[in-house]
Amino acid sequence: MDLLEYMNQKNKEKESPLASRLRPTTLDEVVGQEHIIGKDKLLYRAIQADKLSSILFYGPPGTGKTTLAKVIAATTEAEFMQINATSAGKKDMEEVVGKAKENRGMYGKKTILFIDEIHRFNKSQQDYLLPFVEDGTVILIGATTENPYFEVNGALISRSIIFELRPLSKENIKTLLQRAVTDVERGLGSYHARIDEDALSFLAEISGGDARMALNAIELGVLTTPKDQEGNIHITMDVAQECIQKRTTRYDKTGDNHYDTISAFIKSMRGSDPDAAIYYLARMLYAGEDIRFIARRIMICAAEDVSNADPQALVVATAASQAVMQLGMPEARIILAQAAAYVACAPKSNSAIMAIDNALSFVKEHPDYKIPSYLQDAHYKGAAKLGHGIGYKYAHDYKNHYVQQQYLPDECKDMHFYNLSGQGYEIELEKHMERIQKESEGDHD
Repeated sequence: MDLLEYMNQKNKEKESPLASRLRPTTLDEVVGQEHIIGKDKLLYRAIQADKLSSILFYGPPGTGKTTLAKVIAATTEAEFMQINATSAGKKDMEEVVGKAKENRGMYGKKTILFIDEIHRFNKSQQDYLLPFVEDGTVILIGATTENPYFEVNGALISRSIIFELRPLSKENIKTLLQRAVTDVERGLGSYHARIDEDALSFLAEISGGDARMALNAIELGVLTTPKDQEGNIHITMDVAQECIQKRTTRYDKTGDNHYDTISAFIKSMRGSDPDAAIYYLARMLYAGEDIRFIARRIMICAAEDVSNADPQALVVATAASQAVMQLGMPEARIILAQAAAYVACAPKSNSAIMAIDNALSFVKEHPDYKIPSYLQDAHYKGAAKLGHGIGYKYAHDYKNHYVQQQYLPDECKDMHFYNLSGQGYEIELEKHMERIQKESEGDHD
């Protein structure tokens, strides 16, 4: 490296964002993710021993995926090379593979290839890497915010260890913010800034576990706040709130967070917790989820989890689905909240889904049992000659509009598919069925 290149690198480091300047260079400097880099954990030991195999870092933005890759770069004796999947093409990968082959063949040296946002690679790009990962030409470190089981080639996944990074805790974020404010060499220490405890807690909370967001906010606050008479910068709650106007929700309508949130929403309605249901509804609406999708899920839950314990639940859910289509946002939020709360508060039964699923399983095994002849259609030409419909008892001709009659095929006449749950309105249905069956006993034509 010549002097000019050296000075350019130094200036770049000096002018880079705070989040980049504060990146740890050793494992001991890393904040958070103790579940994978605690001193007794596999990843910590592998990095310290420089014995890495191919790995995938998966987690939300700002949780340390690139940071861990940089720490590995600083500690490994292998050649460390980095590309970004958003801009790299096949030529870039060919150059990396060529260099890796040279390292291994001429110098007996390993090559670690870090691919940021690996989910951006298409299938053919991922397929190109596969043989070189498999034979050890490169040790792959991939970073992704998307669930790798959805976005990464299954063959690459099978040859890698997946480490899931979690959002940083509030205390983790506070530690990083305090480090940022006090670190003179890499942080903002030379500005002599101080931050109030309530402002510190606010930024730590509102960043949602995203270290980059928190550090960007404190950097903006320090650089834009005038100094006081003593030449110091004071970060108050008002300053902190101005630095983050609106919290960015980590929500991708095609990714796993989408599925996790809708899953929690449905389970909250099923679990009769209207507060949680409304909370997850708010998260989806805030992130811009399709209101039609939400309405469909409420209808499904009304049928699957409430069923006839409260038949009105499906009516409310269906009406809500129609209403949101006519009104749109922001009014749709009220209708969806009403429907979600109703379904959450309604008595629960899964009788209908259990019944149909059991029946489908049975029919799959026994698809051709003969329908009793008296239940068969008697109206088409020649049906009467075949005996179809003869002997059928018309329920409305009998007391309570009910008559005991075998409706199932002979082979399964004693099967029971639908079992009332004893919840909500199904109690009344059960009483009704018991009454009409009892009162019909002994009746004769």
